[in-house]
Amino acid sequence: MKQVTKGQWGGYDTYILHSRDLEVTLLPRLGNSVISLWDCKENREILRRPDESDQAFFMQKPYHFGIPLLIPPGRIRKGQFQFDGVSYQFDQNTAGNNHIHGLHRTQAWCVSDIEEDEEGCAVTTEFRTIDDPNWMRQFPVSLKFEMTFRLQDAHLKQSLKVTHLDGPRIPFGIGYHTWFMIDGQPERWNLKLPVEGIYELNDELLPSGQLTDLGPLEALDGGMNLQGTDLDTALRGSVSQPSEALLLRDDGYGVRYSVDGNLFRHWVLYTKGPADQFLCVEPFTWLPDAPNVSDDSSFTGLLVLDPGQSLDLSTSLEIIYPAKL
Repeated sequence: MKQVTKGQWGGYDTYILHSRDLEVTLLPRLGNSVISLWDCKENREILRRPDESDQAFFMQKPYHFGIPLLIPPGRIRKGQFQFDGVSYQFDQNTAGNNHIHGLHRTQAWCVSDIEEDEEGCAVTTEFRTIDDPNWMRQFPVSLKFEMTFRLQDAHLKQSLKVTHLDGPRIPFGIGYHTWFMIDGQPERWNLKLPVEGIYELNDELLPSGQLTDLGPLEALDGGMNLQGTDLDTALRGSVSQPSEALLLRDDGYGVRYSVDGNLFRHWVLYTKGPADQFLCVEPFTWLPDAPNVSDDSSFTGLLVLDPGQSLDLSTSLEIIYPAKL
């Protein structure tokens, strides 16, 4: 069962990683997202999976399904920012003539390696920005992305390596807009997430640069029930606790979502209206609009990539079964 097979979605090849517990479906040629995480034990979809009938919408807004990679994440005021005296203009693609969710959408990644062994299986994919004229028009920097998805039993690890091949020193940020299903039963699910404050947002959902008290969201520290929640909230991660979100059902089943807290300093929680079918748990390395919010990178999480430099960023998902608690 520890193998990689191929399938199809909307006329594009998929790669499916198998273990005894999970089936992970990748769509490399349309943005390299995990579009499905099927729990073989529970017979349930863990993520919001796009149907093939959703393909037109998926092509327009791929960040509404699965585990899409955002480069960079969140909004940028008017799509404009400056860094080291260089001005950048991203497309104004959301309300208020702002930019949202970066330049990575449905670009084609190439599968460069497949591994199958006694412990698990893995697929590695690659993408170079120089192959995308639309990317280079807005952010003319040559970057190479390498992503390895490794599945072992009930544990999926995503390892992203970013290499700056050519061009000026740049600001950099990524995030994952991860859609977890809660099956129309928010009252059965609790979310535990160690956070220290809420980033104040203006009426365009752009950060003001101020951090406010958690208020009712203090319940996240011990586990907050999702019934009655309506979230589109940017949060500062705790520096004193492990950087992980724990989404648990009332029978002990759930998901542990772990990230490197030295790099992923922010979380966004999003329910798309009152919590019902899904909860987005989104780890970000930079605060939305980071280059415009503050010059203090310890606050914004803005990373700097020099020519020739590489950066490694890892996240992992582990499915928890009641017997493991």
